[in-house]
Amino acid sequence: MVDFWTVAGKRTYGDQCGIARALDVVGERWALLVVRELLLGPKRFTDLRAGLPHVSPDVLSQRLRQLEDDGVVRRRTLPPPAASQVYELTDRGQELEPVVLALGRWGSRAPFPAGHEPLGVDALVLALKTLYRPDRADGLISSSFELRLGEDRFHARLDNGRLEVSRGAAAHPLATIDTDSGTLQQILWHGHPLTTEALSITGDQQAAVQFLTLFPLPE
Repeated sequence: MVDFWTVAGKRTYGDQCGIARALDVVGERWALLVVRELLLGPKRFTDLRAGLPHVSPDVLSQRLRQLEDDGVVRRRTLPPPAASQVYELTDRGQELEPVVLALGRWGSRAPFPAGHEPLGVDALVLALKTLYRPDRADGLISSSFELRLGEDRFHARLDNGRLEVSRGAAAHPLATIDTDSGTLQQILWHGHPLTTEALSITGDQQAAVQFLTLFPLPE
């Protein structure tokens, strides 16, 4: 029984429904995870490989080509002195953010897989957006925090109940949280205490501790 068609070398469900046509674009294995890795900004091929360590280089290259052909991803070359090639989402690709976050919320109710491999940095930061509980943010109506996860910097802003996270340092953060993605994951969702040498907080300690309670797993 054939469960998909091939048109011009591309697999398709052959279904006119918008859901099926969307899956024709991002339904291949790894495609949506490539989108996830680019939601917070452009990345080099090696950065994508670091965020998706279980995908082979050939498969990743194939997915990137397909997403380029479908107008979801584009390539560009950074200006000197970097002059390296990066991949980034197009406007159409960026529109997938609420879809990816909604999938994250739905999937967060499933058990964690076996093993203790930590989330990648970008996956962890997007999980914060996925699980954010604005009802817990009393007193943090307009606050700015900086997350330092290894060499990566992220600016988390709370503004009238909304959470925005962007790559890069915060100009004047209320507090700075410095740790690694594995430790932060353990603290947020696995009951690890805050009193660990692998995490340090500078600035408003109380605000930082409250900030870390805004992302509980769903019941």
